[in-house]
Amino acid sequence: MQRIVPQKLKKGDKVMIVAPSRGVKLIGPDVRALAQERFEALGLRVVFADNATEENFDMLLTTTAEKRAADLMQAFGDTSVKGIFTIIGGFNCNQLLPYLDYELIRANPKILCGFSDVTALLDAIYAKTGLVTYSGPHFSSVGMLKGCDYTLARMSEMLMETGTHDVPASEAWSDDLWFLDQDKREFIKNDSYWILNEGKARGTIIGGNLGTFNLLLGTAYRPAFEKNTVLFVEDTADSDICDFMRNLTALSYQSDFGNVTGIVIGRFQKGSKVSRDQLMYMVNAIEPLRRLPVIANADFGHSTPLMTFPVGGEADFEAGGGKVRLILKD
Repeated sequence: MQRIVPQKLKKGDKVMIVAPSRGVKLIGPDVRALAQERFEALGLRVVFADNATEENFDMLLTTTAEKRAADLMQAFGDTSVKGIFTIIGGFNCNQLLPYLDYELIRANPKILCGFSDVTALLDAIYAKTGLVTYSGPHFSSVGMLKGCDYTLARMSEMLMETGTHDVPASEAWSDDLWFLDQDKREFIKNDSYWILNEGKARGTIIGGNLGTFNLLLGTAYRPAFEKNTVLFVEDTADSDICDFMRNLTALSYQSDFGNVTGIVIGRFQKGSKVSRDQLMYMVNAIEPLRRLPVIANADFGHSTPLMTFPVGGEADFEAGGGKVRLILKD
């Protein structure tokens, strides 16, 4: 498959906010205002897709798949829009996949950024078009008053600067309900990357949220693990070590999993109660993982802050001697 790397964003560019999962009703006006202010400070002009601000949601706090897909196609089809950001995650992004015009997307490559449930879109679009997409903050994520500096720095580096990007571990992280109280925050000192298996890996990044990615198994929307794939995976607080392990085991049964050369695991939320020892057990219990370099506690997932990594881009990491170096390039 021929990869397509979208143009970087630059000052003066217009970005469109879409709601492929849940919508703006979940986002407080203070969060929305601060997020817009932060984007504008980067020199980006923010507009919303036609249905992204619709208040007439159904019982699942979303609107129809057809409307959500239409917003995404509006964003890709509008030549004045240079980047697309999702407003928030959810649980139903995979409903959109049959409604998308992949030829139009291929003909109008541009940055698409989001995470969590948006994993279904990011990987499906890469699988169907070759367009590199970006697992990174939602529009709402940038509306975090405190503890957003790392997220903003990694996002602007990846989406606005060319070249390779070293990804240092954050100094502190948080797993509190920041959107309920922007002032009452708890930050935890980060003990950096965890080395579960030493070694080096370099290759094409595939993955995102593990539970969402596995929804693509057996479909035309799951990107192949081509030679030298680096798998990035994370999951929510609802996923304990048993859930995470069985989902990763299922992924290891794929006929092309032998092409995976390394694994990067995102940080677990406190509610999952997943420990370093449990992850070490998992790596030894899943036979294909025993031969791979594996690092964990990386800054992506459902805690904050967040790195931004390119799905279909390249990761290069080395883990050994108690040190990890992770380099990303789209």
